[in-house]
Amino acid sequence: MAPLYDPVPVTLLTGFLGSGKTTLLNDILADPRMAGTAVIVNEFGSVPIDHDLVRTGTEGYFRTTTGCICCTATSDIRVSLHELHEARLVGDIPPVARVIIETTGLADPAPIINSLIPGGAPAMGLRDHIVARQFYLSGVVTAFDAVAGRATLDAFMEGWKQLAFADHIVLTKTDLAGAKPLAYTVRGLNPAAVIHDRHDPGFRLEDLIGDRPYSTQDKAEDVPGWLAMETLGLHGGHTHDPNRHGDAVEAIGLDHDMPLDPGSLTAFLQLVTSNAGSGLLRLKGLFAVADDPERPVVAHAVQHRLYPLQRLDRWPTEDRRTRVVLIGRNMPAKPIRDLFAAVAPRPAKTQRRSA
Repeated sequence: MAPLYDPVPVTLLTGFLGSGKTTLLNDILADPRMAGTAVIVNEFGSVPIDHDLVRTGTEGYFRTTTGCICCTATSDIRVSLHELHEARLVGDIPPVARVIIETTGLADPAPIINSLIPGGAPAMGLRDHIVARQFYLSGVVTAFDAVAGRATLDAFMEGWKQLAFADHIVLTKTDLAGAKPLAYTVRGLNPAAVIHDRHDPGFRLEDLIGDRPYSTQDKAEDVPGWLAMETLGLHGGHTHDPNRHGDAVEAIGLDHDMPLDPGSLTAFLQLVTSNAGSGLLRLKGLFAVADDPERPVVAHAVQHRLYPLQRLDRWPTEDRRTRVVLIGRNMPAKPIRDLFAAVAPRPAKTQRRSA
């Protein structure tokens, strides 16, 4: 079965929650030299946010998947790539020069890589054989938070594995107060990776995108073992609730149809991010606000750092609901939901006139 087109290189973009993957992806997509890039974004949780934060324009191929990608990676990624291939065949999309897959911050890269390399996850049918001939993994790029990265490595194995599989490691947030030089720590885990400082004047986005097949030859000795374990189906078992990752990490999704009062929004965000015992890892949201409902507010928080709110010029889609996702470990879900319900406006009740 010969390829109908030259095989398309696929870049895997990883990095833990809040490491700046989506910002990096938007910068790549804004570069005229990156024209022809198709995008696949995985989201964790049943209330999607990330797809509204990626600026892909009106042309090209963009698809999102939801749920725990460490369990469903092989099927979801191959299905998405096969759909991309079919869209090319019928002319629904312009020519594709490359694909970027942005994973959820909780993703273990091993099953995703196994689904894209020769000798990895076995083909389950003709679809998978077609994907293997039309696409190939050309590189792994990992964003690493210079502020919160050390704590991530101490608490989550996924953070270590994202670094260990990388060809390129991009240190983000090095411009912020409290950021520490982590190149030495990162270099010790993955000596073969090229390390970039996102805020270095000489940083070049095009250096991250390659066209050679991905290789584990120069990676840490644990990498081939992790891939072999995935092939045998030995990854850690956990439930397949789309809002859970393992026994402790959970996504809390909230939405509301009416614009929020600006002061109530600020109070909600400050309360949920300032509680040191809340277990919060990541917050991201798109809020309709009463002072300007046509220009939504974007909110981001990593652990207990709430970043400045930003206004978009317009809603990215026709969906004008407030949507926010909080991802954390052993979070107090009911108090968070109760707090959101308290600040969210309720429809005015119709008053009966007395006869």
